[in-house]
This record gives sequence, C-alpha cells and structure tokens, in this order.
Amino acid sequence: MKLADFDYQLPEHLIAQSPVLRRDTSRLMVIDRCTRVFRHAQFSQIDEFLPKGALLTLNDTKVIPARLIGNKPLSGGRVELLLAQQKGNNIWEVLAKPGKSVLPGTRIEFGGGVLRAQVIALTKSGSRIVRFEHNGDFHEILANVGQVPLPPYIKRDPKPADKNRYQCVYATSEGAIAAPTAGLHFTEPLMVRMKRTGFKFVTLTLHVGLGTFQPVKVRNVERHKMHSEHLELSQAAAATINAAKEDGNKIVAVGTTSVRALETAASGGGITPYIGDTGIFIYPGYQFKLVDALITNFHLPKSTLLMLVSAFAGRELILKAYREAIKRNYRFYSYGDAMLIL
Repeated sequence: MKLADFDYQLPEHLIAQSPVLRRDTSRLMVIDRCTRVFRHAQFSQIDEFLPKGALLTLNDTKVIPARLIGNKPLSGGRVELLLAQQKGNNIWEVLAKPGKSVLPGTRIEFGGGVLRAQVIALTKSGSRIVRFEHNGDFHEILANVGQVPLPPYIKRDPKPADKNRYQCVYATSEGAIAAPTAGLHFTEPLMVRMKRTGFKFVTLTLHVGLGTFQPVKVRNVERHKMHSEHLELSQAAAATINAAKEDGNKIVAVGTTSVRALETAASGGGITPYIGDTGIFIYPGYQFKLVDALITNFHLPKSTLLMLVSAFAGRELILKAYREAIKRNYRFYSYGDAMLIL
C-alpha cells in the first residue's frame, strides 16, 4: 500500500486557524458506510444520527502547555522545545528547534531560569532526551512558562482563549501534547441532553503524543512504525463497554485516539483493562474488533489519521467525502469541522 494513495489537495484557506464561536456549532458531515450517502448538519444535531442507546467513548486526556521557548544561558541563542513524552522523573523526550544546535550537553533556561533543562541524549528519530531542573511543582511551573502547543499549520501565536478551546470540556488527565480534536465539538449542555435521551458516555485516557502526528516517511505504508503513547483504560470503563456490547448497543469512538485505545484493549469480542503504552497502527486491511461508529475531524494528507479512517470506512469513500467537504467549504484539521461515520 503506497503513501501516495492517501494524498489529496486542500486549499489553504480551508485550514481552520481558530475555533468557531461555540463548540457545537461546527459543521457535521454524516457518512453511512452501507448506503455511501453523505448528509450535512450541525454538530449540535449529532444525537439525531447516532444509534439509539449508543455508548460514546471519550478520551479524557488534557493538553499540557508543552511548548517551551527559552535561551541558552551562555550564548543567549533562542531554543524551542515541544514536550513529547515523559520518560522518568524530570526526564522528557522533546522535539527541539533549531535541532542542529541542540546537542547533548546543551543547557537551556526558561522563564528567566525558573525552569532549566539539559540535553542528555539524541534518539534515532531525531528527538532529544532532556533532564529538567526546577524548584517546586513541575506542572505549576509549566503552566506559567509554557504555551499551548498549537499545531504548526495554525499560523498564529497562541491566544489566552486557546487554553480553554484547545481542551475538551471533559479533559481531566494531564499529559497530552495535542487535543483529541473530535471531542472539541462537545459542550456540557449537549452531553446532558444526550444523557437524558439514553446515550451513555465512558472515559479512557490516551495521552496524545508523537505517535498521532509523526509524519509517514516511507513509501510503503506497512513499513511505518508508530511512536508509542500511554494508554489507561480502567476496570470500570471495561465493564461499562462490555455491558453495552452484551446489551446490543453500539460503541461510538470519539476520535481516532479512542479508536486506537479501544482496539488495543479489545479481547475476544469485548475489552479488558489496560495500563501501558500502545503503538498500534491502523490502516486499510485492519479488522476492527470493537468500534461500531466513529466521530472524527478532517485529517492531513498522507497522515496515519487519514489511514485509520480509511481503514474504517474505505479509502475511496473517505477521499470522496473529503472532495465533497472541500467543495462545500468545510473547515479542516484541529479547529475544523467534524465527521460522523456510521
């Protein structure tokens, strides 16, 4: 399977640079995999299309202010780090810019020295391993000196509003470097209304990291290796999901990260509790074990996210849907519109 099979041309003006005024007023494309029919609505209407009594699985990961801009104390040179994954106590894997000047031994200071870092190793993928030094709670310091890690295709600096809007309303578990964007469309009133009409929600945690956004650099998709991400699915969540399956209710994954979490923990037609890393890579040909429907955004060309939704709905149908979305001026990527695949 060729990487080029997952390419498409997107007009730059359709890349959403800011969120809509109210979360659930984003647009919604509904795709029926059986009839291959597209319908168009507003996200606030999503409960009209979902299977009755469905269980929605939410990724409750919370984005940390993972973008750090500092200076080398000796030269004054500017350095930007993106926290990718915690490896130990005060030890993080990071992406660095400019990478050529950030070598083992390099020291960097942030916030006038309230947070300090030393590069201790390079990885095969080109990231860095750094050790942080600080006095006080790391996450409290990070909240003061770090920035919201908006994706690079959003061509502006973070605004104060992004601290709230680049989080799902149900985000509670700190650790992600990017939001599970399908969940950004939900509002608390919408979820309350859905619960009143028989829909159920369950949370799991997959800390979105490099595995979700790492570019595919190989021509043959099958050779790509995902960067692992940390997953936690509790015994209570597993019991809720298994009960829904036994009752004949559909499992709706809210976002590709929820899909990867569910399929990692799936076992024998049900699911088991899971704590650990997952590097699952889902692309066409994958046989889904648990997920019945998917809520997702519109994804980048040649990305593992586009491959996952293509595995779920079929590559040709998804690319046709993307052409339809472009024709109708849907907004793409993290702050863009949504898709429901049934």
